[in-house]
Amino acid sequence: MTKFESNITVAPYPVEQVYATLSDLNNLQKLAGKIPEDKIQELQYDNDSCSFSVSPVGNLAFRIIERELNKTIKFASEKSPVGCFLWIQVLPVNDNQTKMKLTVKAELNPFIKGMVSKPIQDGLNKIAELLASITY
Repeated sequence: MTKFESNITVAPYPVEQVYATLSDLNNLQKLAGKIPEDKIQELQYDNDSCSFSVSPVGNLAFRIIERELNKTIKFASEKSPVGCFLWIQVLPVNDNQTKMKLTVKAELNPFIKGMVSKPIQDGLNKIAELLASITY
């Protein structure tokens, strides 16, 4: 498994508020208008899962497989060209700030790894920045 970690970002909200929002995927509506339509299309979600299309990768779907209150939300891919896991870690900085980090572990062969490592890393950092910028 190849591991990718985002930069650590900070949201100006209490960890309980950040966790509560991120652990319910219905809250993806808060990202409306912030996701470039040329990057992600056909976004659908419910409480525990989300699916979308990313060019040139195709359709992807993730489901929450574990929640650790005010700490971690773990996802597994349900529909993906490669098997992967994603988790969001949240940690209080103080009563009104929360640090976040995203991690992806993916089953990549050496050939594919060379082609997708930079786009995955860049995308992960952009998602982390986006999550830090929403209103919780």
